[in-house]
Amino acid sequence: MRVSIIGTGYVGLTTGACLAFLGHQVTCVDSDQKKIASLQAGKIPIYEPHLTELLVEAKPNLQFCCDYGSAVPDAEVVFIAVGTPPSSDGSPDLQYLSAAAKGIGEHYTGDYVVVVNKSTVPIGSGNWVGSLVRESYEQRSGRKAEHRFSVASNPEFLREGTALHDSLYPDRVVIGADEVRALEVLYTLYRPILDQTFAAPPFLPRPEGLGAVPLISTELASAELIKYAANAFLALKISYINEIGQLAEKVGADIQHVAKGIGLDARIGTRFLQSGIGWGGSCFGKDTSALVATAAEYNLTMPIVSAAREINRRQRERVVDKLLGELKILKGRTVGLLGLAFKPNTDDLREAPAIDIARRLLERGCKVKVHDPVALHRFQEQHRDLAVVCCTTPEEVADDADALVLVTEWQQYRELDWEAMAGRMRSRIVLDGRNALDRARLLRFGFRYLGIAG
Repeated sequence: MRVSIIGTGYVGLTTGACLAFLGHQVTCVDSDQKKIASLQAGKIPIYEPHLTELLVEAKPNLQFCCDYGSAVPDAEVVFIAVGTPPSSDGSPDLQYLSAAAKGIGEHYTGDYVVVVNKSTVPIGSGNWVGSLVRESYEQRSGRKAEHRFSVASNPEFLREGTALHDSLYPDRVVIGADEVRALEVLYTLYRPILDQTFAAPPFLPRPEGLGAVPLISTELASAELIKYAANAFLALKISYINEIGQLAEKVGADIQHVAKGIGLDARIGTRFLQSGIGWGGSCFGKDTSALVATAAEYNLTMPIVSAAREINRRQRERVVDKLLGELKILKGRTVGLLGLAFKPNTDDLREAPAIDIARRLLERGCKVKVHDPVALHRFQEQHRDLAVVCCTTPEEVADDADALVLVTEWQQYRELDWEAMAGRMRSRIVLDGRNALDRARLLRFGFRYLGIAG
């Protein structure tokens, strides 16, 4: 099928690469000329494991451009995958979504196209996007837009760091539309994934035992709410185990044992029960905020979701509190942060706990040193306001440090020569913000080990 994707961020680029790999003719369009030039030259503007290899495999079916006129006119499916960042009141900023919808209407010249909201958008946005597309089309062409456009919702459930795996081997595919014809088009588009009939790339083998992928076919509003509800529930699980972790610390319990003990209950599950300094990234913060804002439009409150957000905020404060408890005075101290990205295997810094922690430490008068194996360059570009010392190696972070904080659980940090790290530090204090390090090993090397819940 002929597919166009508006937006080449994490979602748009991974979606485009996967659909092109499956044999669809895909054109990705973005207003950022520098980014498109980079993609045309084979350079990837984001870090995502195996994306470079998949783009090589998909290259015959994939092109990039800045011009809607080159991407939209004869497309059968157009995905909108633009950013919807939070506004000051917590509601999503829909200016990019609006511009994309109008651009589709202004440039489409074919007989029928399905316009798909891939971006996470407020409930009811499908109807709004449809009205913008039709209005723009009719203003440009002077003809009625009846039966030329359908709007659908196809929320993504990708985890950065495993986005390609999640795209090719998803837990489920959700499509929402109020017209049967649109649902049929999207079923055809996704059939290779639903039936798992494609040849798996050698660098991303198909999980053993994976059969047909479930398809959830519903109306627009339900598909839109599924995305928000799913992300909010995952955020709740993380905040819940972190709240239990605070109690575990007071009573002398091991939060990792507690998490395992409840997670093995099949009704609960082990995923997203890792205690630590909380969630970050482009989804959980933005989507929980949007869910609260949407509820307010209907005179509803969401106290559970609001509490999860508050607990997550407090986890970052606990890092500073724990360091204060050990060092007593932070002014003039040197604290090293290991990890900047909000999670391993990505360079995404959106809502990253490290940014908040660094800012709080600087406000306390600390000298802050930072390292990340992938996200350091992006951090230097995006956070020039933070007067931290950027280090090229973890060992450099340890030099003369009064304490180290593991913020992102990169495998590289787990495998550090911690005995050598101890010899570089002024005082041997490690705050394991992800409860990911070998506590016994660190204690053997003379460290004062602090877990986030113990």
